[in-house]
Order: sequence, then structure tokens, then C-alpha cells
Amino acid sequence: MTLGEYPVRASIGVTDIERSASFYEKVLGLVPASIGPSADIEGGARFYACGRGTMLNVFETPTAGSTRSTVATWYVDDLDAIVAALAEAGAELIRYEGFGQDDRGIGPRAGGGRIAWVEDPDGNTLAIETDD
Repeated sequence: MTLGEYPVRASIGVTDIERSASFYEKVLGLVPASIGPSADIEGGARFYACGRGTMLNVFETPTAGSTRSTVATWYVDDLDAIVAALAEAGAELIRYEGFGQDDRGIGPRAGGGRIAWVEDPDGNTLAIETDD
């Protein structure tokens, strides 16, 4: 038996759950499946149901920090439409020097396909990818 046989849930630590919940819900369009405590913080965690039974946990913690690497990735069918919707909702697409991204922030993905990135209010990097 290995962990590869079980579902996995992504968890992202943030410094202010209300500010982050606003971003994840209003900008990314996620809907909380439930709200719970995070350590001693009542209502400090949001659980967002995503596709195919996956879950994203965003939780407040005093040890949260930003990372320069991607912490969660969504695989989508229509990257262009998703990026347009995110931009319309106020997301700022991240642009990296030398990645060949277009003016919308979409670039080629290593190994084929395309990718775009956004950051949450704590600087956590989120990716949106497609195989086309």
C-alpha cells in the first residue's frame, strides 16, 4: 500500500483568511464547501470543492509565508477563457522573464501545452494549465 492509492488535498497557508477568502471566492470563483477552524482560529479555514472530487484547503496560520514556486495547479480545457475570466475578475497574471508569455500572461509549458500563473494576496503562486 502506498500514498499514491489515496486522494490528496492541496492546502495553502495564508496570513488573513478573510482577505484570502475574498480572493479565492470573488476572483477565482471558488465556492466554499465548508468553513472550519484552523488551530485556534474559529472560521480560519475554507474548503473549496474542485473538479473530480478534489479539494483545496485555504487556512490561516501565523506561520504562513509566500513561496516562489507553484503551490496548486488547475488543469483546464479552455485556458484562454479561464484567463479572460480571471482578468475580468481582477486577477493579475504573473509574467516571468524569458518564459515567452503573451500579453495575457499565457506561455508555453515545459513538455508541451500552455500555462498561466496568478498569485493570491500572500504571494502564493497558483497555476492554470492546458494540454493544447
